[in-house]
Amino acid sequence: MKNAFIIHGTWWHSQENWFPWMQQKLEKLGIHTIVPDFWDDDIPSVDHWQKIFQQYEQKINNDTILIGHSLWGAFLLKFLEKFQKKVYLLVTVWSPIGIKPIKFYDGDYDFLDGFDFDWDSIRDTVNNQIVIHSDNDPYVSIGNGEILSQELGVDLLFIPDAWHFNESAWYTEFPKLLEEIKTYL
Repeated sequence: MKNAFIIHGTWWHSQENWFPWMQQKLEKLGIHTIVPDFWDDDIPSVDHWQKIFQQYEQKINNDTILIGHSLWGAFLLKFLEKFQKKVYLLVTVWSPIGIKPIKFYDGDYDFLDGFDFDWDSIRDTVNNQIVIHSDNDPYVSIGNGEILSQELGVDLLFIPDAWHFNESAWYTEFPKLLEEIKTYL
């Protein structure tokens, strides 16, 4: 049985944006879906996020779909560099990988060890990838999606005028992402 994790971005929680909608849709497809909360006060803490995510590692396997929004997509990339098992599908939604402009570049830089990714390890760990970006995000430039998709060897799923794929941009549902995920089921 496939399972999925939807990981919210910094300063959000599991009941915001399109996360509850996607969880419901994936559950209807028979995919057990977990949307954990990773609360931060003001600045994301790598140690805090790793401790929370560590409790789910034994559930991640060749049938797992990992969906990371914003900085959490980048966190998942770092996680997958060292993960010893295969993962079925990785979805990154507007994730920074170090291409400026990034609104919170200084904080993100330290958090992700300078955006130095082991692309070979990530490609070896993930069977399938979806990279989604837009053109008018105020936090993360589209160059991040372009380079990320290039490094992973997949086409960039470009959605114009989607801002940061959150409630402020009317993203309480995400049918295009669901459609893309279904192509891998």
